[in-house]
Amino acid sequence: MKSSHAQVLSQCPQCVCFNLLKSARAITRFYDAALQPIGIQGTQFSLLAVLHHVGELPITEIAEVLGVDRTTLTRNLKTLVGRGYVGVDQGKDARTKSVKLTGAGRDILMKALPLWEQAQQKVVDGLGPSRFKGLLKELAAIRALTR
Repeated sequence: MKSSHAQVLSQCPQCVCFNLLKSARAITRFYDAALQPIGIQGTQFSLLAVLHHVGELPITEIAEVLGVDRTTLTRNLKTLVGRGYVGVDQGKDARTKSVKLTGAGRDILMKALPLWEQAQQKVVDGLGPSRFKGLLKELAAIRALTR
């Protein structure tokens, strides 16, 4: 029995979850460092970019777009609201809250964009365009697999 456990445990370094989390932490640090000069993080940039793209949306819908739970989104929004980058208002009914980008949020997003573009280009160049496209395709397949 012990040897069976040892054999299974020896495969853990090949765990998809472990490797994706490790990669996600590394790429998050990379984008955070790129955006550090203007004082936002990669996750905040993504949220601001989504709001710029889609306009005003209920918190639940934004969480779906970003692939995070409401609690995580609410925590991330708190900082952006405090800095005046995002506004949160009552939604169409009393049970929902709607989120939108403010003028200050658009301004910081536009300042962040060149820094993000440089970081993004480093990743694309490092992987090469075809590997980068393949990576995006594989990540989408993993998301679809887990639904």
